[in-house]
Amino acid sequence: MRIITVINQKGGTGKTTITMNLGVALALMGKKILLIDFDPQANLTYSFGIRNPKNTIVEVLQGKQTIQTILVKKEGLDIAPSSSLLADLEVSIINKIGREQLLKDRLKGLKEYDYVFIDSPPSLSILTINALTTAGEVLIPLQMEILSLQGLTQLLKTIDEVKNVLNKKLSITGIVVSMYDGRRRLSSEILNEIKNNLKEKVFNSVIRICVKIAESPSFAKSVLSYAPSSEGAIDYKNLAKEFLNERSQNAGRGKYQP
Repeated sequence: MRIITVINQKGGTGKTTITMNLGVALALMGKKILLIDFDPQANLTYSFGIRNPKNTIVEVLQGKQTIQTILVKKEGLDIAPSSSLLADLEVSIINKIGREQLLKDRLKGLKEYDYVFIDSPPSLSILTINALTTAGEVLIPLQMEILSLQGLTQLLKTIDEVKNVLNKKLSITGIVVSMYDGRRRLSSEILNEIKNNLKEKVFNSVIRICVKIAESPSFAKSVLSYAPSSEGAIDYKNLAKEFLNERSQNAGRGKYQP
């Protein structure tokens, strides 16, 4: 089982969208997938049409529920929903001993999945540190914008710090280019820049701008269910294939040890 944190401290990079649609694409390929919504905004929960869940990841972190008891099944995978109360919990654990490993402790014994994806908050908070400490791998969505490149530098430093201090097994699976517009010269220039200057892998499969991707959460579906023949669905299927190929080439990297 591998645990992957999808992270970018900048909002609007497609983090939740990638978590949702890559997860569904892998489930369609026969993989057992768990998605954990670890963002107080609960956008992943909303995108799957989960409204006012009785129990969420908050109750798991509080020790009132186990991860297995809160799961909701959608589109062939399991989802651990979130709620706005996660923000209150974050404040309450800020001075708690071992606060950086709270999520990791709650996932001990979890073995029944091929991949677990954690949708982290768009900030470098204690919740984000928890997500990085729990995971064996990191997946970074990136828009082709100048400001995104500036934020990426800081993010890579944070990942290195967590690796050095809290989680020596943490590795970067790669960077996923999201909301790519091939008509813009800037998009191509930035893509070439990151491929030429970053040692981290940049996936060849890019997620193009597609209105169907933007529409699908309104219908509580992934783009693969909402518009299976759209460019967006095709892009995520290609990304899932490349993701699995990359994982097979790095079979021992980032493996989670409960």
